[in-house]
Amino acid sequence: MISGPGAGLATSIERTAYPRFKRLITAHELHLFFAPTREEAAWAAERMDSDGHQLALLLALRSYQRMGRFPKPDEYPEMVVDFVRRTVELPEGTLPLHETGRTAERQRTEVRQRLGTKYQQSQARQIAEAAIRKEAASKNRPADLINIALEKVVAAGLELPAFSTFDTMTSTIRTEVNASICCGIHDRMSLAEQAGMLRLMEERDSDGTTQFNRLKQTAQGPSWSHFKRLFTHLEWLDELGDTTVWVDGVAAPKVTDFAGCFRRAVLAPLERGEF
Repeated sequence: MISGPGAGLATSIERTAYPRFKRLITAHELHLFFAPTREEAAWAAERMDSDGHQLALLLALRSYQRMGRFPKPDEYPEMVVDFVRRTVELPEGTLPLHETGRTAERQRTEVRQRLGTKYQQSQARQIAEAAIRKEAASKNRPADLINIALEKVVAAGLELPAFSTFDTMTSTIRTEVNASICCGIHDRMSLAEQAGMLRLMEERDSDGTTQFNRLKQTAQGPSWSHFKRLFTHLEWLDELGDTTVWVDGVAAPKVTDFAGCFRRAVLAPLERGEF
């Protein structure tokens, strides 16, 4: 099975624009994004019967306004929790009591109703999937694909799914698209060219390495002997087949990224002597 270059790689959230709490939040940002108004504090007090539940609801409200999603309880930085507590003058030492299950969902519904938003995760996933599938034909880096999907979901005014949803979706779709591209490249090669590529793994040079190992040969320092050696190498590469036909219709950025994936996944082991 052809899985495609770079298949199955998890993406670090730090490489994407997925909204999350910054490691360092300035005092200005705290007041600008996380300070509840008096009206919001009164709204929370009407709905929650304890200080801890009020604090949790206000944190959810202000964070949703800022990020378009509900953070997990362990995501809230201590400085944000303490700032919100002091702003609404809750007792010292009050900790947010985050609900779970149906109670948590009711609280989230309260926030959505207040902000006039709807929970439409199926639609959000459909929009994200369509965006990723379209862009994966010309882009290969998962972070880029995730960012495009984020932009589309936000533009639709929908609540963001969890980052893991975007990450898994990107990995799956990218693998499918890349596999399709690789199959197309394979099909555009003649039978003789396909056989020739397979022979590279069987035929060995005098030093014991396979002909496949020669693919990683790079240009050396500027000298006449090195130039002649490079010219001979390029002639050998041309004899493998018409690569312009093989990659016909494949976006140039994909070809470049495929080459990078090839170097990391195949040539690195070669350089360590594993072939």
